[in-house]
Amino acid sequence: MNDSSYEPPKVWVWEKDANGGKFASINRPVAGPTHNKALPVGKHPHQLYSLGTPNGVKVTIMLEELLEAGHQQAEYDAWLIRIGEGEQFSSGFVDINPNSKIPAMLDQSIQPNRRIFESCSILLYLAEKFGRFVPQNIDGRTECLNWLFWQTGAAPLLGGGFGHFYAYAPVKIKYAIDRYAMEAKRQLDVLNRHLADNEFMAGKEYSIADMAIWPWYGQLALGNVYDAAEFLQTHEYEHVLRWARQLAERPAVKRGRMVNSVSGRPEEQLRERHDASDFEHRTWDKIGDDSD
Repeated sequence: MNDSSYEPPKVWVWEKDANGGKFASINRPVAGPTHNKALPVGKHPHQLYSLGTPNGVKVTIMLEELLEAGHQQAEYDAWLIRIGEGEQFSSGFVDINPNSKIPAMLDQSIQPNRRIFESCSILLYLAEKFGRFVPQNIDGRTECLNWLFWQTGAAPLLGGGFGHFYAYAPVKIKYAIDRYAMEAKRQLDVLNRHLADNEFMAGKEYSIADMAIWPWYGQLALGNVYDAAEFLQTHEYEHVLRWARQLAERPAVKRGRMVNSVSGRPEEQLRERHDASDFEHRTWDKIGDDSD
């Protein structure tokens, strides 16, 4: 398809499904619920409604890191939200996140229950609630938040930009792919230069900044996002790779990657998580279709 002759109309009109693409059936230019359905609620203090995308993985890593550190009050139920089927547009989900994006969380350890949406907001909320994974000194805290908010601004250009046009768009548009590949590589270079002098994003201390950035850029470098490692030549970013591999070996990161996952090897897919023993007994290779 050649869009060089396209002239935008004076007023844009939505043509449902006109452009195809992987998410055409659920994309729409309005907000609000499409159907009434209450969300399930489990017994644990934190109810997470998510999917194992990079944004979802941020939060499950954080929860697993808190549990690994001995914070049993961080226990959680993780419920699968199938965004390809439009479950994020249920009335129950919209009540927790009016933006209809995963992840969203309900803290039912307090009354009235508190909703938290946007992945980095959830990370910061949990960090402040439990006093973990944000440096306590002002310099470290500031550096942590610098990189946390860098991720919130940068990743849409990687996901909605590069990822969309490289992996999901119904046609390959050279201009769009070139534009966002350039930006993705620039962002990797930003990280590579920083990590050349720092073990973690906030310096010497592992933090929520690492948890926010790793699911996108660490997994991209390792070849687990968009299958684009060769295309972007991510082997060139040696310090990003060192950091990415280091975090990938953390037990909580390994578990966090599994929660709400619906792709990859069956033994690494834990569609829903309601108990620590689920990692051993309820992965997709063990229960298969019974999980639905």
